[in-house]
Amino acid sequence: MSEEHVQQEETEQVEEQQPEPQDDRLLRLAADFENYKKRAARERQEYVRLANERLIAELIPILDDLERALAAAEEHQEAQLEDGVELVHRSLAALLARHGVTPIETEGKFDPHVHEALLSQPSEAEEGSVIDVVQKGYKLGERVVRPARVVVAAPPAVTEEPEGDA
Repeated sequence: MSEEHVQQEETEQVEEQQPEPQDDRLLRLAADFENYKKRAARERQEYVRLANERLIAELIPILDDLERALAAAEEHQEAQLEDGVELVHRSLAALLARHGVTPIETEGKFDPHVHEALLSQPSEAEEGSVIDVVQKGYKLGERVVRPARVVVAAPPAVTEEPEGDA
């Protein structure tokens, strides 16, 4: 082989090892995008942690109220126990309302988007209407957190009367 031919092969090998400028830009862009995705994921986790921390800080006083109500129950102070439980209920309901949690309406017709029918019972009420609430449901904004578990009215039971021979 000639010396010129060997130099040409070495030059081609060196050129193959060095990425082209366009490939280099694409690699950098891909690496930047990966770094962005990781940073965005870390920031989302931090937002969730801070939101949970704030909610927990607001729940702790309610826990204190519940402990006081339980202490009153140990001392057989029924009136104070009832007052304490009512205070805890009001406090927790107010806290949830401040955070956008609202109870699901259960009056009227059954709505499969917000109600879960546990059973249907024959009733004089209009067919398909909610006649009993087994467990309240809640929404966070427009999103259902837990559907209301309800009993739905079925058509009244038809009873056949025995025909007598006259």
